[in-house]
Amino acid sequence: MIKASLGGLTTSSQGLGCMGMSEGYGPTSWDDAIDTIRRALDLGVTLIDTADAYAFGHKDE
Repeated sequence: MIKASLGGLTTSSQGLGCMGMSEGYGPTSWDDAIDTIRRALDLGVTLIDTADAYAFGHKDE
């Protein structure tokens, strides 16, 4: 995985956007979301984009 520097942080160049893991796009599965995050981590993704505005912090858990 290619790395990038953001200020004082080093992270993966490719990130995982988590908005689709909330009800924003329709019904979701907690287990599928966890599996997706774990797979991304296994592949070297360290930039995981979440926001409290998505499902009231559901993904931040």
